[in-house]
Amino acid sequence: MTTSTANALAKASSAYLRSAMHQPVQWQEWNEEAFAAARRDNKPILLDIGAVWCHWCHVMDRESYDDPEVAKLVNEHFIAVKVDRDERPDIDSRYQLAVSAISGQGGWPLTAFLTPDGKPFYGGTYFPPDDQYGRPSFRRVLSAIASAYRDKHSEVTEQADSVVATIARAEGATTRADFSPSVIDAIISAGLENYDERNGGFGNAPKFPHPAAIDLMIEHAARTGNEQARDLFVHTLEKMACGGVYDQLAGGFHRYSVDERWVVPHFEKMSYDNSELLKNYVHAFQATGTTLFSDVAKDIIRWMDEWLSDRHRGGFYASQDADFSLEDDGDYFTWTLAETRAVLSTEEMEVACLHYDINEVGEMHHNPEKNVLYQRASVEEIATRLKISQQQVAEMLASAKVKMLAGRLARPTPYVDKTVYVGWNGLCISAYLEAANVLGLQGAREFALRSLDRILSEAWSTDGLLHLIAYSDAAAEPRRVSGMLDDYAFLSIACLDAYEASGTLRYFEMARKIGDAMIARFSDSAGGGFFDSESAARPNEPALGVLATPRKPFQDTPTPAGNSAAAILLCRLHTYSNDVSYRQQAEKTLELLAGAAGQYGIFAGTYALAATRFAYPHTQVVIVGRDAQADELYAAAVTPFIVNKSVVRAGDLNNLPPALAETIPNLPGARAGNSLAIVCSGFACQPAVADAMELRKLLGVAESGCNR
Repeated sequence: MTTSTANALAKASSAYLRSAMHQPVQWQEWNEEAFAAARRDNKPILLDIGAVWCHWCHVMDRESYDDPEVAKLVNEHFIAVKVDRDERPDIDSRYQLAVSAISGQGGWPLTAFLTPDGKPFYGGTYFPPDDQYGRPSFRRVLSAIASAYRDKHSEVTEQADSVVATIARAEGATTRADFSPSVIDAIISAGLENYDERNGGFGNAPKFPHPAAIDLMIEHAARTGNEQARDLFVHTLEKMACGGVYDQLAGGFHRYSVDERWVVPHFEKMSYDNSELLKNYVHAFQATGTTLFSDVAKDIIRWMDEWLSDRHRGGFYASQDADFSLEDDGDYFTWTLAETRAVLSTEEMEVACLHYDINEVGEMHHNPEKNVLYQRASVEEIATRLKISQQQVAEMLASAKVKMLAGRLARPTPYVDKTVYVGWNGLCISAYLEAANVLGLQGAREFALRSLDRILSEAWSTDGLLHLIAYSDAAAEPRRVSGMLDDYAFLSIACLDAYEASGTLRYFEMARKIGDAMIARFSDSAGGGFFDSESAARPNEPALGVLATPRKPFQDTPTPAGNSAAAILLCRLHTYSNDVSYRQQAEKTLELLAGAAGQYGIFAGTYALAATRFAYPHTQVVIVGRDAQADELYAAAVTPFIVNKSVVRAGDLNNLPPALAETIPNLPGARAGNSLAIVCSGFACQPAVADAMELRKLLGVAESGCNR
């Protein structure tokens, strides 16, 4: 049910919040007014945290919050506050920890009950309208919580204090130890032990990609020749690319698979999943030369270009929904036999049904006729079965794919959240630049740099960095949400990547400015490491709810952990500046988790990558020149995958950061006027070379470019 009048969410900018503006619940945004009302009326707060792409968030909205009887209960006994978890990850992360401590559950929608000062005392995720799924009805929960708060107030307060103490311990405290490279091996061993040799990936269903852990395996295999690590990343990336978790028609990955075989996904598609998986496939191509990996990388970019990019202004959008209505579950992406028959010829139909495993009964429980597209049979297998040539099969599959994609585009399209988040854009910009460098995609490089210029122009000022700069609704005025640790770390890293790709020194200078601001705003000068938000970094200043609770994130969730990304940034800034304070800060950050990082396993993938950068010598390849010879040298330099290697297309010797500017111009032959490559390691540089084969030898790789 919707009401003719709007609640306070009518003034919100977030698409998720605005979607509830006509519900009968008197929702408020997270602000001082809501907390003041709770204190004034002595009512507990009902906190709902979700996202526009979250299927079950919309289900609970429809089943419960649209129900006038439920709304009456909520309005009478609670102050209702709704939060967009993408807009406020600092709120979400803390209350996720709280609800997990209370109920053992986590995820979205997150339903939490708080005291008027914001301390959580009960919660869960999705609550059904009636008793089912082994969960109590939401009405029963609301009535019980209201009674408990009224009749057992002291017990509620005691429980809330206990939960707050628990979340303070969860990530505010760490296991400090002297840093040792052995922690990298411990994390790698945990990943190998958790490897699903049959289906690829880690563990059982539901199965998430864990891109940082995959990148760690690629790095380890490339550096050591470890065959187990190589088998893991090759098999995993092949299985994912052939599965339903990958959009077989449009490209791009869905968020995760509900089964262990990567067949049936949760259909929402996130920018940050696709940026990190894009890096995986680019790095896997560098490490193996397998064209499947480069093809998938290009396909991810194709999808992001079409659906998640502001082509005019630059910038990457946040996500695409799984559904186009509350009644479906991935119907836009799935196919019945009848839908397939309607767009394909008889011959195309036969080949496509074998390849994508389209049958009368598919994989979707809400509609058994719906099939998830995944690669069941190869071109070779279909050719043998149908007694036709492989070329004929390939041609018919290509034709069928074009027709099916056109048919899908005629369907109602799931919503695209066009919010531009600064940190997620940093991840996307870095991924596009890596793909452009390795695969020679000039268009991707240009768009990434245009996007970075927009973010820097609109999000950065001497007052600090913003978390977001634009909303899906172009008419909505973006609220000034202060940037968080992730925003600073990801964007500064993107600036370094932009410097390396373009040779434009101002990008390095911006990376250093943002990195220095990150240190000033989030670092713990006493304990080391970084807090996730300024509220946590300034505990003596007023903050709503539990936002002042200290949190130093080290687990990938699935975006790279903030402290690990900060350590990577600091290591890279050190290599370009030779400012030892950056390295010292990175070491203090890594020491915070050094005693327990191995226990985090695959969730510490980014930590292990940061540790690798810290523990092993860095290599920098500087390309001087702008002609065809410089292009050849650049291609030779970027081809092998080495995590601790950076390739700078400086163009000339005037575009060098401090550490390189002190050394390179004085090398023999550096000013000869020819196109050259200079390899530096540990702040010492070798004589310049002008031949690509010589450069490959210097980098320790075969002429083929495969670094095994």
